[in-house]
Amino acid sequence: MSRHTLTLLPERLAIIRLDPSLQMPPTNWALGKNLLALIRTPDEITLICDEKSAPTAGRSQWGMRALKLLGPLDFAIPGVLASLTVPLAAVGITVFAISTFDTEYLLVKAYQLESAIQALRQAGHMVVTESTSS
Repeated sequence: MSRHTLTLLPERLAIIRLDPSLQMPPTNWALGKNLLALIRTPDEITLICDEKSAPTAGRSQWGMRALKLLGPLDFAIPGVLASLTVPLAAVGITVFAISTFDTEYLLVKAYQLESAIQALRQAGHMVVTESTSS
């Protein structure tokens, strides 16, 4: 199984589910340089943004933390996401995964963050946080 390096992002995030018919007005959630994702499907709009600027409308999950996989990753490498999520699932940690062209982000509940980092390290991955370098 492949070993990877992840970095803990400093901000707390929110995941918001909005009605798909919503017209997206200009709001402050789109400002800044923090992680931001907007996914629209016929069934829903999902917004992931900094908790400080998240809208209060819609169903939401607050208090999320993000671990960013060091990239860029080659599309031809199989099992990258599985190598990260299987150890977390084994200890009962739910993950919200976001894939970009270059990398993966794992969002976990803030209260499970330390357990998530421990599980990833025990699986052989390196997790870099603000307070450590391992």
